[in-house]
Amino acid sequence: MDGEACPVGWRPELTADERRRFGDPETIRRVLEEVKTIAVVGMSRDPAKPAHYVPAYLQRAGYRVIPVTPREGPILGEPTWPGLHDVPEKVDLALVFRPGPLCLPVAEAAIEAGIPRIWFQLGIPAEAAARRADEAGLTVVLDHCAMVEHRRRL
Repeated sequence: MDGEACPVGWRPELTADERRRFGDPETIRRVLEEVKTIAVVGMSRDPAKPAHYVPAYLQRAGYRVIPVTPREGPILGEPTWPGLHDVPEKVDLALVFRPGPLCLPVAEAAIEAGIPRIWFQLGIPAEAAARRADEAGLTVVLDHCAMVEHRRRL
C-alpha cells in the first residue's frame, strides 16, 4: 500500500529552477522538522486511499493532523473543517490531496490564512498553484510524497 502512493516523476511543465526549488531535499527536511500542525486538504475517510493513509502515517509519527474536507464528522479522531480559513488554530503546513484544477484555490486559501508552507502531494499537477504560492512567499513542495520523505529521514 505504501509504495503505490508515491512513485516519483517530475513534470516537464516545470523549469529546472522550479524543479530544484519545489523538490529541494533541504527544504523537505526543514519542513518535516519544523512543522507540528498539518491541515490536510482533501483528506479521505477511505483507508485504502493515499489521502487517508498518508495523513494517518503522519499522525502516528507525531504530527497534529487536521482534516479539511466538506464532509462532516471526525476522521482519525479529529473534527473536519470545510476550508483552510475555518481551521480554528495555527497551521504550519497545508498538505494538498486535490485534483490539479482545484489546487490554485487551495493555494489562495493558504495564502489568505497565513499558512507558511504548502505541500502538493505526489502526482498532483499543481504547477500553477505551486508558482502562485511561491510568488506569495510560501515554502512549496511539489510532487513528493510526505510519507515517503518522512520515512527516508528516519
